[in-house]
Amino acid sequence: MQQNVSEKFPDRYICLNSVTMIMSEKTFEDLGLIEPLLKALKDEKYDHPTPIQVDTISHILKGRDIIGCAQTGTGKTAAFALPIIQGLALTKHHIRSRCARVLVLTPTRELAAQIGESFRTYGRYMHQSQAIVFGGVGQGKQVRKMAQGVDVLVATPGRLLDLMNQGHIRLDKLEIFVLDEADRMLDMGFIKDIRRIIATIPQKRQSLFFSATMAKEIIKLSDTILTNPVKVSVTPGSPTVELIEQSVMFVNRDKKLQLLKEVMEAHEAKKTLIFARTKHGADKIALSLSKAGIKTEAIHGNKSQNARTHALRTFRSGHTSVLVATDIAARGLDVDDITHVINFELPDEIESYIHRIGRTARAGASGTAISFCEAQERDLLRNIERLIKRQIEVVEDQPYHSIKAQFATGKDAQRPPKGRRSPVKKRPSNYPPMKRKSNKIKKRQRY
Repeated sequence: MQQNVSEKFPDRYICLNSVTMIMSEKTFEDLGLIEPLLKALKDEKYDHPTPIQVDTISHILKGRDIIGCAQTGTGKTAAFALPIIQGLALTKHHIRSRCARVLVLTPTRELAAQIGESFRTYGRYMHQSQAIVFGGVGQGKQVRKMAQGVDVLVATPGRLLDLMNQGHIRLDKLEIFVLDEADRMLDMGFIKDIRRIIATIPQKRQSLFFSATMAKEIIKLSDTILTNPVKVSVTPGSPTVELIEQSVMFVNRDKKLQLLKEVMEAHEAKKTLIFARTKHGADKIALSLSKAGIKTEAIHGNKSQNARTHALRTFRSGHTSVLVATDIAARGLDVDDITHVINFELPDEIESYIHRIGRTARAGASGTAISFCEAQERDLLRNIERLIKRQIEVVEDQPYHSIKAQFATGKDAQRPPKGRRSPVKKRPSNYPPMKRKSNKIKKRQRY
């Protein structure tokens, strides 16, 4: 959704709005990158930078603070990783034990691992050290790595604070601080952890701040981190949405699993990402598809890190063709060649719809996004259509089409408030009475 940047940010920000840009005519050589980085980019077959890379790389190389409004699929990671790697190479410093020169803070384990992999890929000819710190796994290897000191530390807030409190990590020598997916951090309740981390890093530093949305809370947080920043606003915009074939199927809740199996058989999807609202729901979908003979993995917060890593690895390699996920996978995860995204349930946060379908149609390819909509999700669908400024095509030619869901209005079209339990079913009158446990305490027999 395009927004007027000047209305959302104070005049002290330098605004570089590239919403309407699709492909840059510049090359990476034009951005002033050094030969080892250009060689690594050539290995990855990257010829032209994306708009956010054009707008940010030169400013980061000059040492400016950045506030970037960038959604999924804009090339944001390379936009900060490339100039950071170059800056570290040109300013060699002795790294003290337990210290890092760069900290990249990110909300999820998967995103931390992906960013770490990007630094390794782009810096393969630079011989720089890095550590990735997140929870869900043992800390021993992470502690040993940090004991030597590293150039780049990529971390999630919880494990980072744990290791700092234990004395295994120090941030007092930090030179560059990157806060990635700031809005997701706030959604996940990390704001206090972020403030505690910021309080330990030097005042004199370069700070890079990236978020997919710019709510008031995000701007307020950025004010405490940044100094005279350059503002870069880049979103995929309508061209990306138009590359995705979007459709919606109205269906009753109890028929969604049957419809999903029909859709999977009809579309013969090569690589499909299915979004569920809850962890239990994701497991239920994965189990149902597996029983139907479709190789499926599930990924969510209750899975161990090893299980999550295995699920992503098999999905990327194509060993499993379907990955069921909660919104933990909606941001930042870079999986190539996803042909279909299926919203088994519509997201409560309508902005997440764009992040979800943005997993397909990457790098100019086409993709398909199918959403299942029950009656209580009807208003969510209306809000999503307002957000993307278009009506999503309705598929009525399916065996479980629900007129009730399609034309639901009022309370019938709204999700119940969070925490509201489903109504308790009354016990049938012909059932025998329930035995109640006595509250009386039996006296202990004395012998």
